[in-house]
Amino acid sequence: MARALVQPVTDDVDPDAESHELRFRFDTGRPCLDLVVTVGERWQRSFERLRSPGDLGRWLVRGGLADGPIHITRRDLADARDLREATFRIARAAIDGRPAPQADVRTVNGWAARPDLAPRFERLGRGVRRDGGATVGAALATLARDAVDLFGGPLAGRVRECAAVDCSGLFLDTSRARRRRWCSMATCGNREKVAAYRRRRAGTPNRPSLGRTPHAPIASPRS
Repeated sequence: MARALVQPVTDDVDPDAESHELRFRFDTGRPCLDLVVTVGERWQRSFERLRSPGDLGRWLVRGGLADGPIHITRRDLADARDLREATFRIARAAIDGRPAPQADVRTVNGWAARPDLAPRFERLGRGVRRDGGATVGAALATLARDAVDLFGGPLAGRVRECAAVDCSGLFLDTSRARRRRWCSMATCGNREKVAAYRRRRAGTPNRPSLGRTPHAPIASPRS
């Protein structure tokens, strides 16, 4: 299966991105992959969901990396995007069975070496939260450490790309059989199953789900 190359980020806003497409996703199974999917349809339109510092602030709050509104600069936004793209290229290398690009490894390791958000115990058996009262830099360091843990450990081989023809979302396959194909059964999985059913009813063969054009440049707002 041929995989696409990463393209450079552009400065143009995608006029076709609709409001529902700009919603944040937190269903990948790992925080660092949640950051990666703030770009939609990388294989085609490649539209940006972190379009402003305010978008990054909302993403951090919803992702549990900030307790409330925090001051975020355009430099912070650029740093978050740089870490995201480095993480994405490492993920693609893991999926394709290639060595991770060294420049991206240095970017992730550089952020991981910084102070991160301290874990915070709240209730017995209710999991651990991160202390979200720190800085953007600490949040990015936390995401970078999650990437180091994921891609430096045994779960690296379980990172997948959604098999739907109109999706490029990455996710961690935690299924027992390790054969999960969709980023979400509620969306892509259900849509593909409905399409396959309709093709069977019409007597047409199933089309392969993968095989994509090269990743398009990421459409992002002008500064």
